[in-house]
Amino acid sequence: MNVLYIHFHGGIAEEVYAHLLSLLAEYTPVVQALPPDAALADVGGSLRYFGVDAVALAERIRARTGGLYGIRSTAGVAANPMLARMVAADGPPSAVRVLPDDLDAVAAFLARKPVAALHGVGPKTARTLCSYGLDSVARIADAPLGTLQRILGATAGRRLHNAARGIDPTPVTPAAPARSLTAEHRFGHDELDRDRRRAALLALTDRLGLQLRTEKQVTRALTLTVRYADRSMTTRTRKVAEPTAHTQALTALAYDLHDRLGLQRARVRAMTLRAEELIAAELATRQLTFDSSDERARRIEAAADRARARFGPDAVHPAGAAATGAA
Repeated sequence: MNVLYIHFHGGIAEEVYAHLLSLLAEYTPVVQALPPDAALADVGGSLRYFGVDAVALAERIRARTGGLYGIRSTAGVAANPMLARMVAADGPPSAVRVLPDDLDAVAAFLARKPVAALHGVGPKTARTLCSYGLDSVARIADAPLGTLQRILGATAGRRLHNAARGIDPTPVTPAAPARSLTAEHRFGHDELDRDRRRAALLALTDRLGLQLRTEKQVTRALTLTVRYADRSMTTRTRKVAEPTAHTQALTALAYDLHDRLGLQRARVRAMTLRAEELIAAELATRQLTFDSSDERARRIEAAADRARARFGPDAVHPAGAAATGAA
């Protein structure tokens, strides 16, 4: 029971988030940033030094983040990152929740969870499993490994088989957040329409692409976070084929991330796109192409950027883009 998952509540500015990570680093060097508002910490090597158990250390961290920054937080304490995330989410915010490192306790905790509660199981995978009657973690735990692999594939099936038993071999990897750029769209009402969500994504990728090109940066990964009416959320990240600041490439990837979630009846409250792992554009390589349409799109994009630089960022917008809210 040495892994802490800390979720900081409320909108956290990047500079404040950096301070919160520094605070965690005062207790353990093994801190993994999970931008924009969470972190994992392995405190196994720190307990003897501080003379307390992991639960007391989590309480101390919560007290300091509240006292120093006025930020509420929820902490999950468990044997591995997956269980720490799950136990942190198992109730109202602003608390320390503990899952004992005991096989029976872990099995009892997981048995009452729906399949979508397992980290990494999105709506589409959950629907696929439910169509086979595997609608709870308990039923997945009872299913033969071969059955899960036939449904999901060899690797994903084995990962789910282990997760349903509380097994997560993923270590907490010390990592600071790479510089990122974020754009958010908040809908005026809970949005069910796929086309309107895609229009919002187009506007977000247009904003991110312009900012990246203006700052002479490129991104190596794009993260989509979808927030629902019940305040739950889904986050997915994909690497780009090659580092880019090209709006067309960012839009294609954002659409793919969105469509793979299978949000046919989901009531979406907001969507956030984050361009991650930024590097200087001059350090990136670009695959040569003989696609004339790609070159034409880039020339049009450059002309639009010049118009925006001269007349302001609202001078040009892609057709079909929605008006975006503040990031």
